[in-house]
Amino acid sequence: MDIVLLLIVAASGLCAVSSTAGRQYHFIYDLKNMTEAQSYCREHYTDLATIDNMDDVNTLNNMTDLSQMVDSAYSYRAWIGLYDDVDSWRWSLSDRSFYGLGETEFRQWYPGQPDNAYDQLCTCIKSKGLWIDYFCKYKLKSVCMDVRGPNVTFVLNNNLMTWTQAQDYCREHHTDLASVRNKAENKKVKELLPSGQDIWIGLFRDSWKWSDGSNSSFRYWLPGEPTVKNKPCVAANFNNSGKWENWNCDLKRAFICQLTKQVIKLSVLKDSSLDLNDPAVVEQVLKQIKQRLKDQGVNEDIKLSWRKQSDGKIFHKDEKETEKRKKREL
Repeated sequence: MDIVLLLIVAASGLCAVSSTAGRQYHFIYDLKNMTEAQSYCREHYTDLATIDNMDDVNTLNNMTDLSQMVDSAYSYRAWIGLYDDVDSWRWSLSDRSFYGLGETEFRQWYPGQPDNAYDQLCTCIKSKGLWIDYFCKYKLKSVCMDVRGPNVTFVLNNNLMTWTQAQDYCREHHTDLASVRNKAENKKVKELLPSGQDIWIGLFRDSWKWSDGSNSSFRYWLPGEPTVKNKPCVAANFNNSGKWENWNCDLKRAFICQLTKQVIKLSVLKDSSLDLNDPAVVEQVLKQIKQRLKDQGVNEDIKLSWRKQSDGKIFHKDEKETEKRKKREL
């Protein structure tokens, strides 16, 4: 992210008075797969494009040069930053102290599972003790666990519930939905299974995410999308109003990057002997701001710069504040 600083001067001592963020989109018509496109955008801009609303959709539709997107390999489609996070499997009980080395990664998947079919974000265990990913909205029995220090007891919940309902139930009446950390625990859970029935355990994963970490819930799917499994990346189809389709990430497409800029207005408070027209002073102030941001944990790859006004100056006195100060001094 680039941060552009506009400093308003009233005296000395820096204080941020307002902040606005803006996003610039950039179409890249070179063909790349999703991983290559993401790397390119992060190197040359900020990230792959996040789309927050219909205004963003309209902006992209107006920007698109369809004459550069006629190649049969991608037919007016361009990668955006949305993807299905198929590798985000984790346990409902997140307490790291509960798990030994490698135990959060223990899996006992049925052959061919997880198949990452759309919206199969939860896990159930079948009669042979093997796991499958499944639709969280379906109602099944579940296995809860009671954790007492190092001791774990698994308890069958015979009520038919969705995965989320089962999670709520287990957290209210026990510790949580069952975490299965090893083969021995998997055997114990298997022994609780009613004959021929599948039951929920505590493993689940996230669904669609934005490459830049945005929490935007806006979606603009083409009717019928997203479709079948193993297509976890999203492209906008600009031959169809920029509506979204999910595709295999290895396919090569054009792509859209975004450059995110944040403009922060600052004030210098109190009287100051600083020569704010001295380039060395300006540079020193910028260094101090960078250090302050770093101390607050802001990513080091953020670029800071001053914005010059139409007269070529960075600093301007706030005449209203100056007038108020003079009146107070009378």
